[in-house]
Amino acid sequence: MTRSPRRPPSRNAPARRAPSRARGLSAGRQLAVAGGSALLTLAAIVVLLVIGAMWIYHGPGPKAPNDGHTVVLLRPGAGLQEIAGTLKHEGVIGSSPLFLFAAQLSGSAKRLKAGEYDFPSHASMARVMGDIREGRIVHHMVTIPEGITAEQAVDILMKSDVLTGAAPVPAEGSILPETYEVRRGEDRSAVLQRMMEARDTLLRTLWSQRRPDLPYTTPEEAVTLASVVEKETALPSERPRIAAVFVNRLQKGMRLESDPTVIYGITRGQPLGHGLRLSELTSPSAYNTYLNDGLPPTPIGNPGRASLAAELDPPRTT
Repeated sequence: MTRSPRRPPSRNAPARRAPSRARGLSAGRQLAVAGGSALLTLAAIVVLLVIGAMWIYHGPGPKAPNDGHTVVLLRPGAGLQEIAGTLKHEGVIGSSPLFLFAAQLSGSAKRLKAGEYDFPSHASMARVMGDIREGRIVHHMVTIPEGITAEQAVDILMKSDVLTGAAPVPAEGSILPETYEVRRGEDRSAVLQRMMEARDTLLRTLWSQRRPDLPYTTPEEAVTLASVVEKETALPSERPRIAAVFVNRLQKGMRLESDPTVIYGITRGQPLGHGLRLSELTSPSAYNTYLNDGLPPTPIGNPGRASLAAELDPPRTT
């Protein structure tokens, strides 16, 4: 049987379709390529976000007013949200969510300390976080010099621009002259109370260790004589000797004959402005120890630690 010759395929004939398996592999590759591309894009976005966050965290922070600094007060008991909000509101950080995230990630969230902070212009968030974590607060000091009167001590408190409220003038001799640390916004009466409690604590200790034969029977009498010693000399090394002299005079029934007591009776602790005159030395006054026996009626100032210690344990002299 004679076979018919095969006809060549027509150029216009449709092309054969690829097998179904080949078509399936091609679609899978396409999906894989698309998925990989999406992952790379996502990874790139994440890297850019991390770089951006690191730049914001470690890079320069917001500019402070007038290129100076920004003072921020973080109240005791403030939580992380409040701290972040306060810093953002005061213009110290640019992003409170990033601060919250960084605090949680670094473990600083539970270690942030209250207080007053002074941040320079453009301080980085890392610097801000570190300062608050380490408690690098601003320290304000109030110094009460030895020997000043209670009224003068209150004047010092009233002139402090970091304190608030008013403070009453306490009893003379009831304050311990020291340098005290105070907080911005602290009430002046609370600071004064600390000064008075510091004196009471010291006086209790010194009184319990006093020399047994002293010529006074109460701690307040010791404070009165210590205030006279304080005014007699500005040199701590001389106070034990002067204390011993006054103790000896009282034990012998002699008058103290102290110029500072006379001056206090005239000026209540203000500078006299001139040397004592004979008329002032002979003028009747409850504080004139040239005319009156024993101690003056009240202290004539606030004695410091050295004078109190010297008066409660003076050296024995003849």
